[in-house]
Amino acid sequence: RALRFARLLTDPGLRTSPLARPSPRAPARLANFRPARSRTQSATRAMSGSTVVRKVSGLQFPFQTPDPFLFAVYHNDEYPAGDEQMRAPRRGNGADFDPNAPYRMYHGDRVPGFPQHPHRGFETVTATMQGIVDHTDSLGNAGRYGHGDVQWMTAGSGIVHGEMFPLVHADTPNHLRLFQIWLNLPSRKKMTDPAFVMHWAPDVQTARAGDGDVEVVVWAGSLFGAKGQPPPPDSWAADPANDVGIYFLTAKPGSSASLPPADGGAATNRTMYFFEGDGVVVGGRVVSSKSAIELDASQACEIAVPSSASTDTLLLVLQGKPIGEPVAQHGPFVMNTRSEIQRAFEDYQNTRFGGWPWPKDAMTFPKDKGRFALVNGVEEPGPGGVAGLRGHRTEL
Repeated sequence: RALRFARLLTDPGLRTSPLARPSPRAPARLANFRPARSRTQSATRAMSGSTVVRKVSGLQFPFQTPDPFLFAVYHNDEYPAGDEQMRAPRRGNGADFDPNAPYRMYHGDRVPGFPQHPHRGFETVTATMQGIVDHTDSLGNAGRYGHGDVQWMTAGSGIVHGEMFPLVHADTPNHLRLFQIWLNLPSRKKMTDPAFVMHWAPDVQTARAGDGDVEVVVWAGSLFGAKGQPPPPDSWAADPANDVGIYFLTAKPGSSASLPPADGGAATNRTMYFFEGDGVVVGGRVVSSKSAIELDASQACEIAVPSSASTDTLLLVLQGKPIGEPVAQHGPFVMNTRSEIQRAFEDYQNTRFGGWPWPKDAMTFPKDKGRFALVNGVEEPGPGGVAGLRGHRTEL
């Protein structure tokens, strides 16, 4: 059952290429629109000779990503109040990804989320903004996190994990907003031991850019004086020379900022994603529909939001030096060759990557349990600040 779930996580076909990418149709909610023109747009349009923008493409779902990244998806689910068992009002169909619905059940039945499924050969970075995630895995590690926390997991030689989204609030909505980003591992690290680290929201560094109206959250790398927390030891991001950065920007109407050149210069791949808002000007180019914007990382890039915008503009930046190796991917396994993919399936069928030590495939924790991380048998309590959940720290 876990393998059936896992095969549905990405496109089911095997692909082998230097840059294998899923390319499903963009959802209807990312339809084009035209914001009203403003002085900011007009002034910045004059800079259209800038070469920092290499390419603008319509945003796909999942987002199209550059090497060393494999996958990025933005979860924005307006879950209603849950019942006493943290369940949604409706039942899932086993593969509920409707982009036009207020919320999705994904592979969950009554609690939304992703019951146990395997991974090998890459890493997952789950960066939350709102909502709660319950994590369990085949190593006996576990956690409850959300509201700004970041979980970084190295699948390495193989791990089975579950990610459920319990509706812990019975009297208010349970809005969930998070990114899950897959970062590849080089061939020499694909069979490394699995690892799991948690970064609590109070430790995730932020900065203010430009005129102060652009907030930057640094999930990896460093930007504007803010620095990401350490990744697992065998991550591609663990070596500063690989110049990996994951940045989340919230820009208010009328704001502007300059994204500095990457430390790796032109050797670094950098893509900016405009995924919420009325419009943005990037490197002198007006972008009015949800887009992936490929940038020349050796140059600074000016970002401006028209003062006429009715809401904040949300941007994600992914950057890093490419691994530059062939990618063979089939569902939850990412290796370098077809034979390695076949071996991954055989190993999982034979070993279940250590088995599943939890009583349920779709494991959740008690409704009032606070945020925590259980790693190698040691439980660390997380921050408090979430109504109805226990916690040893009051700040978020």
